[in-house]
Amino acid sequence: MLQGGQRSRRRCEGTAMGAIVLDLRPGLGIGPFTLGMPICEAFAHIEQQPNIYDVVHVKYLDEEPLKLDIVISFPDHGFHLRFDPLSQRLRLIEIFDIKRLQMRYATSLIGGPSTLATFVAVYALFGPTFPGIYDKDRCVYTLFYPGLSFAFPIPSQYTDCLHDREAELPLEFPDGTTPVTCRVSIYDSSTDSKVGVGSLMDKASPPPLPAGSLYMEEVHVKLGEELWFTIGGQHIPFGASPQDVWTELGRPCGIHQKQVDQMVIHSASDPRPRTTLCGDYFYNYFTRGLDILFDGQTHKIKKFVLHTNYPGHADFNSYIKCNFVIYGSDSGGSFHQELNTSKRCITPSTKWEQVKEILGDCGRAAIQTQGSASNPFGSTFVYGYQNVALEVMKNGYIATVTLFQS
Repeated sequence: MLQGGQRSRRRCEGTAMGAIVLDLRPGLGIGPFTLGMPICEAFAHIEQQPNIYDVVHVKYLDEEPLKLDIVISFPDHGFHLRFDPLSQRLRLIEIFDIKRLQMRYATSLIGGPSTLATFVAVYALFGPTFPGIYDKDRCVYTLFYPGLSFAFPIPSQYTDCLHDREAELPLEFPDGTTPVTCRVSIYDSSTDSKVGVGSLMDKASPPPLPAGSLYMEEVHVKLGEELWFTIGGQHIPFGASPQDVWTELGRPCGIHQKQVDQMVIHSASDPRPRTTLCGDYFYNYFTRGLDILFDGQTHKIKKFVLHTNYPGHADFNSYIKCNFVIYGSDSGGSFHQELNTSKRCITPSTKWEQVKEILGDCGRAAIQTQGSASNPFGSTFVYGYQNVALEVMKNGYIATVTLFQS
């Protein structure tokens, strides 16, 4: 498990450990963090309040980034955000140290160093609910509300009182004490799942996307020809003009002039002088995970760059993930006919070994460092084929795909 993204700044007065107050919204989120939000939106909220979220840990499994959640953790405030690794959307919020975070529900406060989240306090604030579930292996009793659960550790001397999986409400122990919450989970309530500690944690999923949402829209690629956006229905071919792109995709998020391609030195036929900038320019569509390169003289599309937004890459959090599907140029037929050939497609989840099975071996890779001083993740490998170049990380996953016409 790799941990990165820690930032330390001088903490402003009034945000001392456990002193922040966040609004609790069962089934929806907490504070500025809303279930289903893309990970880039969460980072944007964090960057807007650096004095509050001044220590941030980003955790993920470096070798297999699709196997476990991407986690943004706030150790000083006792909670973390779990993002589904495939869609990169927030699926679960967990408060793991209730004494470090005070939550506001309606007009009442619970948690923090001064307001213990006891069973009695939780029951009084949130009202009656059905009996919870007792996990005898963990000695934890979990109480469920729609989109919200509270886990309570049960001392070993009182576990006999909770021998059934669905146990009575343990408002008080025989000695008159009441259990105190050890974990709070906030999750989407539309599926009616019960989410808690242990295996129950895996039941949380991001809420469904609203109808017509373009997030994770499949972008079908026909090598050497065009992109097809499957929800909006736009077709963007090579050779299209900036006006065509504005009409189909709207205003770009950014426009910048292209640096001279460092790979052009490998082309013996290229006569252009070696200057820092060339006339070519990019349209950046960060919210689509897409860059479009225009020729500076003809003002026609000459390249597309698609981004997977994997953690562990220098561009992580610069783009929303592009959900591309790449078809070979020799597959023939229309996009719709090719939907049945999914085993021969390349997607953001396809590893390098599978790519070679689909496209064949292409020989040695070029090594890309992007400047070792500013890139703590090390070099990547660029493999070139006809009409496509793939930048591959050390774990074998694709970082970017560059499309061009040979």
